[in-house]
Amino acid sequence: MKRLIVAIVMITAAALYGCSSNAKTDTDMAKSGSIEYRTLELETIDGDTTTLADFEGKVVLIVNTASKCGFTPQYEGLQELYETYGDDGLVVIGFPANNFMGQEPGTNEEIQQFCKTEYSVTFPMMAKISVKGDDQHPLYTYLTEQSPHPGEISWNFNKFLLDREGNVIARFGTRTKPTADEVVGKIEAALKG
Repeated sequence: MKRLIVAIVMITAAALYGCSSNAKTDTDMAKSGSIEYRTLELETIDGDTTTLADFEGKVVLIVNTASKCGFTPQYEGLQELYETYGDDGLVVIGFPANNFMGQEPGTNEEIQQFCKTEYSVTFPMMAKISVKGDDQHPLYTYLTEQSPHPGEISWNFNKFLLDREGNVIARFGTRTKPTADEVVGKIEAALKG
């Protein structure tokens, strides 16, 4: 009898204190706008943990990437931006994602090797995530639903530009090359601001 009472008390406590399936996830909170997206934990491609807050004071270009896409050569332009403007405060962050026709099938280690070997990538790369669907990473939930530039991720190499305060100030589609005048112009303006 005592065991039954203890079990009932434990189940009740779990339900009352968030151990139930009703507990809000980071994704739920991102959808509602009640989460500070800059403090969401991000896993680097090396397995370390970081947040966008770690890049405070920098202009950040967030890009969902893929290694087997017709737009994969954009890595070259992203690296060029990073080399050209990195000393002025630009950080490019790649988020590999396999959401579009299986175009990022590799492991984090394989993706990292590909980026270094094929495009000499030195900008920060995060661990592979999902940028859309039921398993969408909370950062991308915020970017696509709560940011000033919402909308579903259409394909690989969508780009979001954040100013030095971490505000999303621009978004560029897949077909807009990283070195396009409109991207460079927004980056230069953000670096001056």
